[in-house]
Amino acid sequence: MITAFLTYFLLGLALSLTPGAMTVQMVQQALRNGFLSGWFVGLGGMTIDLTLITLIYFGFSQFLTYPIVESVMWFMGFVFLLAIGIESLKDSKKPVDFSGAAPKKSIAKAYTSGFFMAISPANIVFWIGIFGPLLVSSLSDGAGTHFVVVAAGILLGILVHDIGLMSIIHYSRRFLNQTILKGVSIIAACILFGFSLYFGYEFIHQFL
Repeated sequence: MITAFLTYFLLGLALSLTPGAMTVQMVQQALRNGFLSGWFVGLGGMTIDLTLITLIYFGFSQFLTYPIVESVMWFMGFVFLLAIGIESLKDSKKPVDFSGAAPKKSIAKAYTSGFFMAISPANIVFWIGIFGPLLVSSLSDGAGTHFVVVAAGILLGILVHDIGLMSIIHYSRRFLNQTILKGVSIIAACILFGFSLYFGYEFIHQFL
């Protein structure tokens, strides 16, 4: 069991290193608002990951591949990524407080942004396509113990990645200045707009 746990821990850690819109938002939040804001973006995404694990366990994952469900998720992703991109542009005009005081930005808002960013067919297909078969095969022991070990290993790998990345960003932000952070926010906004356009294209493509 320990070997299986470590194996899937490393798998979760390795796959979470893949850059994407979630990583961009986490980095931006950690740079501007500190460790907790960045980490809560990741926790929002992990909530969806945990939900997908639960759906796979109960055999409901195929529901997420229905065309109408995919269309709704592509549209939601388009809207929220666009909104987050616009907010990033607005943030670029605001100075960053390096004093170490608690950020004024709502932690709940950071969590919500990560939660809705994770609701996308791209993330769903990634989970069902890569982790789905592994989790389903782990149910073969009947008791579900192996399933829990595999799922826990994957989630812990993702969690360690998020905490490690946010720690690095948080402690390196003191060496940056307002101009650099403004540039980071603008670049992040452009990347998020790019993902938003991609989601919007996929939504429209569903009806062609």
